[in-house]
Amino acid sequence: MTEPSIPMPATFTADEAERAGLSRRALRRMLDSGKVERIGHGLYRRMDAELVDTDLIEVAVKAPRATLCLLSALAKHDLTDIIPVAHDLAVPRGVWRPATAAPVHWHQFDPDTFDIGRTELRVDDEHVVGLYDAPRSIIDAFRLRHDIGADVAHETLRRWLRRGGSPADLMRLTRAFPKAHGAVLAALQVLV
Repeated sequence: MTEPSIPMPATFTADEAERAGLSRRALRRMLDSGKVERIGHGLYRRMDAELVDTDLIEVAVKAPRATLCLLSALAKHDLTDIIPVAHDLAVPRGVWRPATAAPVHWHQFDPDTFDIGRTELRVDDEHVVGLYDAPRSIIDAFRLRHDIGADVAHETLRRWLRRGGSPADLMRLTRAFPKAHGAVLAALQVLV
């Protein structure tokens, strides 16, 4: 029996497949035949779609406000050689953190400062995930140096400065994060 030819986006939920006329049984046959893969609970991706980070697609679908932070953001900005074993993702404090098949280390950041330095990273044609810019990521590294290590925070700052980062701009940004201000200032005094 041939599978129905139902146009589905590259990534879709089981509910979207059903609304498009694809039965659960037909979806199961497509999974078994390798035409689609399960990338999370109730979330599927066509195998003929472009290669992407399916972990981030799952996050984008389940937690639209989630934002890459700390080591994950620093790695995206090439400010560290550390390859995180799980995605560091922030959500505003008080926002629900979904269960994911993707390896995720969830962080809760203050809602008042959550959007400072927040940009978007396109994962595929349909999905984006938040990403903190380099200055915000450096400040977070200093704010949370007890979690990721002071040496990591200092190395990220050193790399950013070598690329032409502006100490004055970084210090202006620390005004929103008073707990990081002193540590960033001390590090800059040594490095500059």
